[in-house]
Amino acid sequence: MARYIFITGGVVSSLGKGLASAALGALLQARGYKVRLRKLDPYLNVDPGTMSPYQHGECFVTDDGAETDLDLGHYERFTGRPANRMDNITTGRIYQDIIAKERRGDYLGGTVQVIPHVTDEIKNFVLDGNEDYDFVLVEIGGTVGDIEGLPFFEAIRQLGNELPRGHAVFIHLTLMPFIPSAGELKTKPTQHSVKELRSIGIQPDILMVRCDRKIPENERRKLSLFCNVREGAVIPAYDVASIYDVPMAYHEEGLDDEVLAAFGLTGAPAPNLDRWSEISRTIKNPEGDVTIAIVGKYTVLKDAYKSLIEALVHGGIANHVRVNLEWIESEIFEKEDPSPWLENVNGILVPGGFGERGSEGKIAAAGFARTHKIPYFGICFGMQMAVIEAARNLAGIDDANSTEFGPTGEPVVGLMTEWTRGNQLEIRNAEGDLGGTMRLGAYPARFEEGSKIASIYGSTEISERHRHRYEVNIGYRERLEKAGLRFAGTSPDGVLPETVEIDDHPWFIGVQYHPELKSRPFEPHPLFASFISAAVDQSRLV
Repeated sequence: MARYIFITGGVVSSLGKGLASAALGALLQARGYKVRLRKLDPYLNVDPGTMSPYQHGECFVTDDGAETDLDLGHYERFTGRPANRMDNITTGRIYQDIIAKERRGDYLGGTVQVIPHVTDEIKNFVLDGNEDYDFVLVEIGGTVGDIEGLPFFEAIRQLGNELPRGHAVFIHLTLMPFIPSAGELKTKPTQHSVKELRSIGIQPDILMVRCDRKIPENERRKLSLFCNVREGAVIPAYDVASIYDVPMAYHEEGLDDEVLAAFGLTGAPAPNLDRWSEISRTIKNPEGDVTIAIVGKYTVLKDAYKSLIEALVHGGIANHVRVNLEWIESEIFEKEDPSPWLENVNGILVPGGFGERGSEGKIAAAGFARTHKIPYFGICFGMQMAVIEAARNLAGIDDANSTEFGPTGEPVVGLMTEWTRGNQLEIRNAEGDLGGTMRLGAYPARFEEGSKIASIYGSTEISERHRHRYEVNIGYRERLEKAGLRFAGTSPDGVLPETVEIDDHPWFIGVQYHPELKSRPFEPHPLFASFISAAVDQSRLV
């Protein structure tokens, strides 16, 4: 039977519960255990698909088309296990399901209440489908004390009593701030956070304490005493140079040993952390540097591009170089010449996005990369803007644009109204709901023999994850290919363009899908590895 580890957070948000969960999952994996990670999000949105990146950061998409929390990206990158729609749930989705049952009469006239109906739904979600796993790690979003999180804390409290003895462990992640004027680390915020957790019936078995400096033994003993936690189970969670140092850092502090001890498990093999050590050495000892300009519209919030950042790091690992990122707000290029910003970079990447704001700046960035022979990588919206640039400036279609921005006489990019998913026809319209209506999840694509992208993948048939509502218009293919923009990849039926490239360019590729979602530190995505390799070559020319 699976054992459950519940990870909660206190004091402040953004302490890194998702990263801590992923790192612990990796440590248990390194000991030979099978793990699963799940995220419970207390907000009322059904999923983060309609939320602004400024509000929620990146929306991570799974193979089965779920729009999920960005922490699932950490889970995948650290454990290699593909997540699915049953690994993330929100208050909104729970209430949606409960109200649907109530309308059908499933509750037989009973009064529907938070306890037991909402908490039972949460418990059923946590327990479902875990037969093949040794450990299930369940992260509860938000911070203890948040009113919207109370049903989730109540549900895991109940599970702590209902699961067999020794099958549930509670980990609480807190902050231990340093007060410069006092010259001290303070334990009081953690004490209050644990007090709040205990007030709703949960006693943590392990404390993980985020801190930017070494915790003195006196303070560690104080936390143990006042929080009713064994001293050895007070685990410092120090800042590290790279997120890929986290599993080894936690192991050195004894986290995985304490978790196994809390379950009463003895004799477990020591973790094999060789591959994590190798990743750490590669990151710390690069053989060179490259600079990549990311021209986007959410550049003030790096979490909006979390998977993209990590995929570029993975590309650097594959090439043994450090990847330096220059974040550029695309609107700048609508007012200024791109040259001062882009002439000294080794690669230009335009990522996904939505809406007209900043689109002309992205088109300008694609044009600069094309004309100055700088490696260019356009992802989703970035591919569409590159196609519009080529249509205007190579094919002479002056009014080329996207219907996403309004009516246009030359809809080079347009709204998809139907497409095939497996054997099923998906149909959409402009007046429909926004949430969950895009082309989402893994779809196959086919590449032309002899194309650059086929050589990068080493295959002409691939599957990648999508998240978009607009598509390059296949009707413009002939005119654009005559001008030099090659449609190297399409959907298997040839209807939907998937990739474009320019043959007489060092590296110019646009893809309609999101390859960053499938990149791993131990398996860098081939497109990112190739893009960074091209940037390395470019750096030697500068």
